[in-house]
This record gives sequence, C-alpha cells and structure tokens, in this order.
Amino acid sequence: MRSTSQGTGQMPQHTHVLPPISTGARSTGRHRVLPRWLLPLLLGAFATLVAALGSWIPSLWGDEVASLLSAERPLPSLFMMLGQVDAVHGTYYLGLHAWIDLFGTSPFALRFPSALAAGLCTAAVVLIGLRLSTASVATAAGLLCAVLPRVTYMGEEARSFAFSAAIAAWLTLLFIDLLLKQSRKRMRWAAYGALLAVGSYVFLYLALLMLAHALLLAWSRPGRAFARRWIITVALAGLAAVPLLYWAAREGHQIAYLATDDEITPHSIFVGLWFGTFAFAVLAWTLIVVAIIGTIVSLREDRTQSPAAFAAAAESAASAASGASGASRWRAPRFDLVAACWLFVPSTALVGIGLFAPVFTGRYLSFCAPAAAMLLACGLTVLFGRRPAVLWVSVALVMALAVPVYLSQREPYSKNNSDWAEISATLGAHARPGDAVAFDESARPSRRPRLAMHAYPAGFVGLRDITLNVPFSRNTTWYDSAYTVAQAATRGRFDGVQRVWLIEYAEGRTVDSSGLISALAQGFAVTTFYRQHASVIYELERTSGPRTDSR
Repeated sequence: MRSTSQGTGQMPQHTHVLPPISTGARSTGRHRVLPRWLLPLLLGAFATLVAALGSWIPSLWGDEVASLLSAERPLPSLFMMLGQVDAVHGTYYLGLHAWIDLFGTSPFALRFPSALAAGLCTAAVVLIGLRLSTASVATAAGLLCAVLPRVTYMGEEARSFAFSAAIAAWLTLLFIDLLLKQSRKRMRWAAYGALLAVGSYVFLYLALLMLAHALLLAWSRPGRAFARRWIITVALAGLAAVPLLYWAAREGHQIAYLATDDEITPHSIFVGLWFGTFAFAVLAWTLIVVAIIGTIVSLREDRTQSPAAFAAAAESAASAASGASGASRWRAPRFDLVAACWLFVPSTALVGIGLFAPVFTGRYLSFCAPAAAMLLACGLTVLFGRRPAVLWVSVALVMALAVPVYLSQREPYSKNNSDWAEISATLGAHARPGDAVAFDESARPSRRPRLAMHAYPAGFVGLRDITLNVPFSRNTTWYDSAYTVAQAATRGRFDGVQRVWLIEYAEGRTVDSSGLISALAQGFAVTTFYRQHASVIYELERTSGPRTDSR
C-alpha cells in the first residue's frame, strides 16, 4: 500500500486509498471541480432520505411511545418525571417536545428527526474521509453508512440513538481537525468540549468514545501541550456531566432487567450490533478483517520509509506545533485507525463492563455504527482500490445486500412485534361512541396494549377508558397508572356499561386471560374477538349482573 500527502502543509497521511480525486473548490483548465462541501451534503441528504422512506409503516413500539408521552407532557410535568425516571433521556425528550409542537405526533413526524440525525452522521463520515483519505474512500464510506442496517434502523426510530451516532461522528471530526492543525484556538477546543458535554446528556455512554480518542492521541503523539489541552477539555466536559451521572446512578434500577436478559451472546455481538442478519454480518466482518490486515501491512510498510521522508515529516510537524514538546515524533491520524479505534474501543469497554453489571444492550453501541461503515469502505479499498470500476461495483453489491434487512425494518410489525396501529384500526372500524375500553395490564409497561391508545388515538375516539387510574401527565413515570379489570370492577367502573372492548396482550399462541376472566365474572359475554399480531381484542356485552362469591 502507498502513502499519500494532500499537500496541505500537514503530516503525510497513510491510508489504503485510490489515486487521489480532487474535491476542492477550485478548478483548473477545462476541468471543473465540485465544491468540497457538496459531497457530504449530497450523501447526508441521501442517508436522510433512505432512513425516512417507509418510516411511517412500522407500528410505534414501547420505547418510542415513552418518547412520545414524555415529549407531550407540559414542561413542569416532564421535569417531575425526569426526577424519577429517564433522566438520561431528558435532553432528547426536551428536543422532541419542541419538535412535536411544530410538526405533530404522527409516526413519520416523530421519527423524522432521527432520519435527519442519520444524515448528519453520514455527512460527518464523508468529511472524515475527505480529511484523511480521498473522495473515493469518503464516498464509499458515506454510501455504506447510509445503508448500514444499524443506521437505517436507528434512523427510523423515535429515540436518541441516531443522535448519539451523529454527535460521535462530529466529535471525531472535530478531534481530527484539532490533531491535523495542532490547534491552540480556544474556540475549537470549546466546540469539542461543548459537543462532548451535550453528547453525554443526549446519550451517557457516548463518553466511552473518549477512550478511542485517547488511543488515537497516544498513537499520533502530538506533544505534551496538545495532550494537556485535550485532557483539560475532556475533564471539563466530564465535570459538566456530573449532574447527569448522579441522576443516572439514582435511577439505575430502570435497566436492572438487563441482568435477567441474555444480552451478551455471539449473535447479539457479531450480528445484532450493526449488521442485522447473519449473511450481511459474515460479509461485513470479512471486510473488516481485510481492512485490519491491510492496516497492519501498511503500518509495516511505513516503517521502511526513507529517513528523508521522516525528517520532512518531523519538520512539518514541528512547524505545525510551533515547537511543542514531542512534535518531532508526531504522526497524522489515519482513516483506518480512526475507524478501528472508534469501532472496537468503546464496544470492548461496554461489553466488558456488561459481563459484570447490567449496563449493556445492543442499541447502546449505535454510536459506533459509522465506524463500521468506514471499515467496510477500507476493506473494499484494500481489495479493489487500484481498480476503480470494480470498487464501485463492490460498493453497489454491498449496498444491495443490505436491502433485505432494510425492507424487513419497514414492515408493519418490525418494531418489537408491536401491533398498536392495527389495534387502533380495528377499534376504529368496529367500536361505537360510548363503548367502554379496558386493557390487559399484566405485560411489562413497554408492551402493554394501553399504549396503542396514545400511539394511535384515532381509533379510540369516543371510547371510555374504564381502567385508568392516573394519566401519564400526572404520573411520576412515563406511562399511565391503571387498574386491572378486577380492580376496576371493585371500584364500580363497570356500572352501567353494556359493551366493553377488552384488549389482551398475546405472545405467540399464549394470550393473557386475567382480564377476560374478570370481565366474564362481571356478567359480560364474548360476542366476537379479533386476533391481532400480538394481541386479542374481545368485544363483550353484558348478559347479567356480576357474579358474587358464595361462602
């Protein structure tokens, strides 16, 4: 492999690349050159379009309804809730609160901010490629990022994960710029620190990215002055995140369920994290291994550079650093090493901690997904970089292999098997104004059928909720407090009710029946039922008064 220098007065940059393709804003002779900002803009827009298409099809699921209900609260109610649960998601909820005031709460509107974040993430990946490699590598990385299964999934989900990936990508870009320019400008460092602090509030585990940046810092050896500025900046950002750390520790019981779930398995790590299906994962990991081998080979070749080349590099670095300590040993960051550190360092840290504490689930490493796309581009470039036509065909083939995963993400029940849109449509077609509705409350909060009423309210218009206790907007957690059917009956909620629609949660062939049994005991009989994807809707009519126990 060869080394390239972009002729910017900076250090030579060693990557596995195609012959350089100019993307500067200038043009010479008859050859017009595209502005440098156009490529990230176009590929970012492409990624947003890919993520947004079909995003309205899957039914909203529990985590997304948690986002919706939290964002719908009045601000005093939201802050009250955040003092009890979900403080780590508070920044996202506040942003979504402002968004839905402008654009409403349809599934498309709720999910579109994540599609925009996927576009921002992809644009940053392209800019990193342009900084450290060529336009060809940057384009390949951007295209692969736009269709990577984890990116297309988080880009159509009303949660903060797409934003964590976008912030991670822009943080890494800022870090690379600081390294390349050996910057002492306070505004650049302030931007890096501020984005890190904001990113921590958007998604707390994003702070693990600093482990990758620290490793890149150690490899680049920019000098003590630079390292000191980086440590101070990261420390100040960490200090700003202390309040969030306090509330996260206080509310840690929210993810205690991870201790009982089998979250760390070979499939969840090698397939589920970023690639979606076994077939695509095999291809992706093959390309990642190729990229790593290519990196190792290139690093060994770099050691054989002539002394003159090293002397020139040292002189350039010394000039850039203005005599900073250690500058003569400075090495420019590499595209492949940046991607590898970003992908593996935070992932290894979180999975390692997850072996001993309930802190891991696959979505928590969504912010590493852009690095996976970058390594895929590196792998393809190692294999086909000297044959441009073959390279672009291979990029197209990898993108095509991601299409089945993409389509499966946009099926009606692809979000955790949620069928709440179907429930709402069924009730809208068959229920009458004045009918009562009751819900199975035995499932975990994020799967309770009651959430269908909030996610898709149109089908519930005119129905009486006879099991509601405390509405979510006055509750200390994100969901309604509700009675079971039996508890509602003892409180007289069924008095005067002639027809009730009971929605029970169903998992496979197993249907919860506690609500139905209690309703039958109140003198109701099933007149019909509708089997949904993950629920059963019973229409019950009163045939007699409630039965009483005989003692």
